[in-house]
Amino acid sequence: MTTQPPEGGYPQQGGYPYQGHPVPYGTQPPYQQGQPQPVYYQQQPQWREPEQPGRPQGGKVLRSILILAAVAGVVTVVAGLLFMIADPAGYNLTDGRTQLPHKAQPSVDNGLFQAAPTAPPPLPPIQPAPPMQPSTPLRLVVKKLGIDAPIKSLGLAKDGTIQVPPGNDPNLVGWFRHGPTAGEAGPSIMLGHKDTATRSAVFSRLAELRYGDQIEVRRQDGTVAVFTVGGVEQADKRTFPTERVYGDRTNAQLHLITCGGTYNRSTGHYTDNVIVYATLTGSHRGSRTS
Repeated sequence: MTTQPPEGGYPQQGGYPYQGHPVPYGTQPPYQQGQPQPVYYQQQPQWREPEQPGRPQGGKVLRSILILAAVAGVVTVVAGLLFMIADPAGYNLTDGRTQLPHKAQPSVDNGLFQAAPTAPPPLPPIQPAPPMQPSTPLRLVVKKLGIDAPIKSLGLAKDGTIQVPPGNDPNLVGWFRHGPTAGEAGPSIMLGHKDTATRSAVFSRLAELRYGDQIEVRRQDGTVAVFTVGGVEQADKRTFPTERVYGDRTNAQLHLITCGGTYNRSTGHYTDNVIVYATLTGSHRGSRTS
């Protein structure tokens, strides 16, 4: 069953590099003492009075005052933003949403449930439905993944592990018959292949399921048990979360298992398991046919 700047660098302030050049002063012709001194520019000549010693330069003073005022304004705005970021609720900047409690919203890594092996399964954010009476599961339907597969009863292999579905039918799901049926109190365990030697199999996209997605199990008594996904886990097979997957639960749960991680060619197996944890949240009448 993981920024580079744009080509040519960032644009300069204003979006475009400055293209202009300063206009050099022209030469000054001789003048008589006591007369205003003309100053020539290369283009558009203008007249101005020569600067006199001790005379205040009002333009420069005004420019300095404006610069100081602008700097003070920037400092004031930055200080205000820092106060608002530190206390968004005090400035009515929160969006009104509340976080779900930790039990209903497990920590995730790239959308996958992560917890210690002894932690309980993640639950969806709604009240679980009361458990149903036992009934043999017939078909598994996951509309999001396009799954509509028959279910085969499985027992234990000689080494004490759960049997896996036959590899000659890639669209077959196996149910561990020594555990609860789907909808019955406790964890109902179902397995499926991620792929075969020639093609993908029924649970090839199982890791795409996410918190809140729905799964249906059609049962022999004519009912359809509806489960809501609480979380999806990718667990190393060497530290398989046995208690979380097989442990007793008071509500009805459905745990789907397939392979994941990296394929080890020397052993012929994947390194991890992908496990979907879902809780019974409803039921309705359905067809008795398989």
